[in-house]
Amino acid sequence: MYTALLVGATGLVGNYLLGQLLLDDRFTHLKVFTRRPTGYQNPKLEEHVVDFDQPRDWSHLLTGDVLFSSLGTTLLQAGSQQNQYRVDYTYQYQAAKAAAENGVPTYVLVSSAGADAEALVFYSRMKGELERDVKRLPFQRIRLLQPGILAGNRQEARLGEKVGILLATVAGALPILHQYRPIHGRTVARAMIQAALDETPGVQTDTLEGVFTRAGEK
Repeated sequence: MYTALLVGATGLVGNYLLGQLLLDDRFTHLKVFTRRPTGYQNPKLEEHVVDFDQPRDWSHLLTGDVLFSSLGTTLLQAGSQQNQYRVDYTYQYQAAKAAAENGVPTYVLVSSAGADAEALVFYSRMKGELERDVKRLPFQRIRLLQPGILAGNRQEARLGEKVGILLATVAGALPILHQYRPIHGRTVARAMIQAALDETPGVQTDTLEGVFTRAGEK
């Protein structure tokens, strides 16, 4: 039986992951750290609505068996690259660092296809920097998932992403862009759970095909 920690529970992947964890009997306690209420009511759910700019107020609560990290925003929502970096990198890294220091053994991150700390593209570089830096933390197991364009039902509609999904579906036929083809958020969430249950020590990185495989869809 496991105690799961979830940072970012109201986005596309996080919301699917929250629902799946609540239904999974292997996880008997779920601590959620979120910017706004999830709307869920469940006996095993411990919800913390937090200010991610004040990690001292909540970092001591990050204790358990596995930290799932799926916090993120878009450049449009954030308003600037600086603000997006704060959400996608700083908040997630602070949570990972606190969890590692608190003795959490397993870390599972939903990253992105093309993540590369040396990339010229801001988004890919930001994701790559986060992957690079969490690898240096003293977790026993680190699982990095790199899905393509995320599809599914969001609490907030994003027109730009709908267009992106359409373009990615077409572009996915090209071998060089295959890793960016759409994948449902439900599938990513399922893969994150399976990755967390893999007790192999060390770092494992799943590209798009690996995410499908983890989820049992390939």
